[in-house]
Amino acid sequence: MTNNELHYMDLMEVGRQIQSRQRSSEEVTRHMLERVDAVDTRLHSYVTVMADQALRDARAADKEIAAGQARGPLHGVPLAVKDLLWTAGTATSHGMPILRDHVPTEDATTVRRLRAAGAVLLGKLQQTEGAFADHHPDVTAPVNPWGETLWSGVSSSGSGVATAAGLCFGSLGTDTGGSIRFPSSANGVTGLKPTWGRVSRYGAFELAASLDHIGPIARNTADAAAILGAIAGADPLDPTAARQPVPDYLALMTHGVTGLRLGFDPDWGMQPADQATQAVVREALKVLESAGAEPREVCFPDTDQAVADWSPLCGLETAVAHEETYPARRSEYGPVLSALIEVGRSLDAMDYQKLQLRRADFRGRVDALFDKVDLLLIPAVAYAGVTVETMASFADDEALLGGMMRYTCPFDLSGHPTLTLPGGVTAEGAPVAWQLVAPHFREDLLIRGGWAFQRITDWHRRHPRI
Repeated sequence: MTNNELHYMDLMEVGRQIQSRQRSSEEVTRHMLERVDAVDTRLHSYVTVMADQALRDARAADKEIAAGQARGPLHGVPLAVKDLLWTAGTATSHGMPILRDHVPTEDATTVRRLRAAGAVLLGKLQQTEGAFADHHPDVTAPVNPWGETLWSGVSSSGSGVATAAGLCFGSLGTDTGGSIRFPSSANGVTGLKPTWGRVSRYGAFELAASLDHIGPIARNTADAAAILGAIAGADPLDPTAARQPVPDYLALMTHGVTGLRLGFDPDWGMQPADQATQAVVREALKVLESAGAEPREVCFPDTDQAVADWSPLCGLETAVAHEETYPARRSEYGPVLSALIEVGRSLDAMDYQKLQLRRADFRGRVDALFDKVDLLLIPAVAYAGVTVETMASFADDEALLGGMMRYTCPFDLSGHPTLTLPGGVTAEGAPVAWQLVAPHFREDLLIRGGWAFQRITDWHRRHPRI
């Protein structure tokens, strides 16, 4: 592969080349920094480029590798992280102008673990204000590399754009209501939302603590598995991080899907999805059946109430997260995040308890579904190829809101892990995605399913021309 194509190389492949000394980490890092400099003036995916530190880390990686001290598949590979994850000595703004001068004195656990794995951090990636639904009015939103009129997704918008456009070999995003899945589906990349608690949240600005998940956005399943393997696991700094051992996801990945029971609800899983999305979901079902999975028809629990409950629950937890600056600095907040916080601040204890009871009921019903199947196959979002103009009415259009949230926020409420995969394009050429859902802490099943699908298809190898 020439340097003209180097930026679209798989993370695992570029890692093998660096670790076998076919290429140096410094060479690859310089190439990526030059590409960011040349391309990101149009895409706006980075908040901060950490060029000097990245080059120092790349040289250090090359020295360790030359001394026979390779740390694993991420060693020497340039990655980037969402700008709500603390980075020691580098500003972390959470998409909020009021935090533009916030410089952490330590790394988030996920950042520290990426560094421990030898990854080179190129910089911090743009996001929506407070990781909610819209960018602050003073922030330029990242541009979808597949087309400037297309929505780039929220809230990990910069992570999706940078990964798709060859501005990093993978990234970290977060997901509270769909914020790994929205940008992954919109930008045609692979996003893994782990089980809640699988990855430590220490050093991550909150949107809503009990809903927030941190996970990888990559260009294929293997790359996502490598990143998850590096960041997952118990953390003494975060008591909510699960203590379950972390499997060797890459070793399990090639076990494939033979004999796995693949659940699909032909009613809930197809309505209100548009035709392009329905076609992609049907094709994914066929592909996985051809790979050995056993389709099983299921009846998914009703999600209408879960979707309705997500906003007030998220709003309350967001209000808690922002109590030091809101309402004291209300005028410095954008209108969308302010509205969410006001919803949360208006909730009383009785309403909150009812939300929690319904949430527990829904989670139990989803858990029970996995007594019958190993994986669920569903759309990533109901509507493919949505535009920036269409999404401007997101908060006011109940049909659009319900369709976009139908297949995402229920699994933040329940905490189940999901994997979003590109599976086609619209007639206009916009990416279309689908997703797998697994039982709690069975990310290995997601990875097996994604690997099996991507062995047969090539949607993950298609890149925007930019």
